[in-house]
Amino acid sequence: MQQLHALADAIGLVRIWWNVDGAPQIVSDASLAAIAAALGYPAATEIEIAASLAQVSSARAQPPAMIVTDIGQPTPLPAALTQARITAADGTVRELDVSNWVLPPVDEVGYHALTVNGHAFTLAVAPRQCPSVEALGKGRIWGPAVQIPALRGAAPKSFGTFAELAEAVDTFAARGADAVAINPVHALFAGYGHDFSPYSPSSRLYLNAAMGDPVLLGLPPLDEAEAVDEAALIDWETALPCRLAQMRGLFARVDAATRERIARSNAPHGEGLVRQALYDALDVHFRAQGLHGWQAWPAPFHDPEGDAVTAFARNNAEEVEFHLFTQWLARESLACVQERARASGMAVGLLADLAVGVHTGGADAWAMRGALLQGLTIGAPPDPLGPHGQNWNLTGFSPRGLARSGYAPWIATIRAALASSGALRIDHAFGLARLWVVPEGQPSSAGAYLTYPFDDLIRLVALEAHLAGALIVAEDLGTMPGGFGPAITRRGMLGMRVLWFERAEDDGFIGTQDYDAQAVAMTGTHDTATVAGWWTGRDLDWAEKLGRLPEGTSRAQAEERRDWDRGLLWASLTHDAAPRPAPNDPAPVVKAALRRIGAAPCGLAIAPLEDLLAQREQPNLPGTITEHPNWRHRLDAPLSTLLAEPDTAARVQALDEARKNPVRQDVQIR
Repeated sequence: MQQLHALADAIGLVRIWWNVDGAPQIVSDASLAAIAAALGYPAATEIEIAASLAQVSSARAQPPAMIVTDIGQPTPLPAALTQARITAADGTVRELDVSNWVLPPVDEVGYHALTVNGHAFTLAVAPRQCPSVEALGKGRIWGPAVQIPALRGAAPKSFGTFAELAEAVDTFAARGADAVAINPVHALFAGYGHDFSPYSPSSRLYLNAAMGDPVLLGLPPLDEAEAVDEAALIDWETALPCRLAQMRGLFARVDAATRERIARSNAPHGEGLVRQALYDALDVHFRAQGLHGWQAWPAPFHDPEGDAVTAFARNNAEEVEFHLFTQWLARESLACVQERARASGMAVGLLADLAVGVHTGGADAWAMRGALLQGLTIGAPPDPLGPHGQNWNLTGFSPRGLARSGYAPWIATIRAALASSGALRIDHAFGLARLWVVPEGQPSSAGAYLTYPFDDLIRLVALEAHLAGALIVAEDLGTMPGGFGPAITRRGMLGMRVLWFERAEDDGFIGTQDYDAQAVAMTGTHDTATVAGWWTGRDLDWAEKLGRLPEGTSRAQAEERRDWDRGLLWASLTHDAAPRPAPNDPAPVVKAALRRIGAAPCGLAIAPLEDLLAQREQPNLPGTITEHPNWRHRLDAPLSTLLAEPDTAARVQALDEARKNPVRQDVQIR
């Protein structure tokens, strides 16, 4: 259907794409039509397609709400702003050719109000590059990546919070770290123990209230007496409802003066924060009736500005105030942690993580429906991290919605993520160029790539990073869109160079000197096997158990390939300066791997805490939900105790020394 393909092209749907092996893939016409309809362009018949194409043309003729440009560069004006006519004395009207009109260069970074031909819009002027590691003036720096709930502190708790993160910051600062990378801390569903993945948030604009800690702010501690569970795996189904009850108990004890202080602190955050609290109050109310997600609520409550929601807010003012309190507690607690990090001498402090999307039934999807995809979920086609493809059952921004809003939701999301951090990792940053979208309820194979205004989005990231003085890390693992790598490099964003994926053409592991200097060197991520887990074959245990070995590959064949890879890795790490350790002896390999990333020319090195502790289990196994204990693992003891153990202390010291003195560090094994 030629017209359908023309429509797909016009709205940014990619019909032919190439997989990780370079083989072309063609999206079916059925998928194109279904996705186009979900984007607001009906495509079931030729008549509908023609109407949708006309709709696209009409939208392009509308003046933009924002134009995004670079500092010091002339900016071509879109056709919608270059319409000019001249009327002669006799009344004759003639069109003027102003198609080449451009705005002169602007030499001041920031957001500027502008009027052209009577149309008012915002001109966003981005810096050429994001802030750099070099500008920090501390040379080559490093930090751990921690899963906050896994942390244990001095006081027993069912899961780690910002209080334990504060202890971790103090502990690592004393050992030479300049950054602590953390899991996303976006808002989840209040007190709900099932949707607990940090990458499936209710909102990316606000925080996970369960992470807040009153002691950091000088308030009485929560009553943990009847809720503590010190098991090796977090029982989220019990722990999160208990934490909400504890918060209610604390709120009941907050005096009037403190409530006034909280109200003053919340006031600058405006109606958006109130709406988040209102969503949480509604969610808790309707969940008690077995209704989860705003789509399941009674229809009158689907409209955030409707009469039913307004009446609920008025009749439940105390409940809304409680959720405003929990957001305040989380926000101020996290700010306290960042302040402690910088006061301790860390150049960066917290390296925050921005999830790629939000839960379809969450607060953002309820409050920003016009800016988000409807009837579509996002995921990924098959790639090395997810061999069968992935449907994350999340939603993301709509390109059409972003354009209409002048990118306001994207700017707010970046700004919120940078509010209490010195750096930001953008999860699945390829989504700034294209996202794999899937008709709701369909498998990943029914999806297609949807293109996004990549240049504008990364300019806005650079602008917000400049305003915040923060580093930007763009996760660039998987099937990379054409031009993506050079674009983020030009913008001064840091890519990710993970040990497992840094392979040479002969399939061996590349040497230290071959790591990309403008990237973050890493032994792994939350989605990859730990070094100890890979060396011992723990990841193969899981693959066999869950039927995830490559098609046509037996466990014995996988073991044979792994043994060969062990030889390649060890030779790369040590140049065969010592005998290869046995598969059940991962400790020397972990230490050598940490030295490898420490010695890399990258300005920043990040080591997952699991590798610093030589653990075998990874936090998350992509493509699983309940089959693997994702996001449930806890440390065996308080972090300060674990880092004081001789073997762990030696690993941390090896990484720190390799950062400060990289020469030949990768061949040391003792």
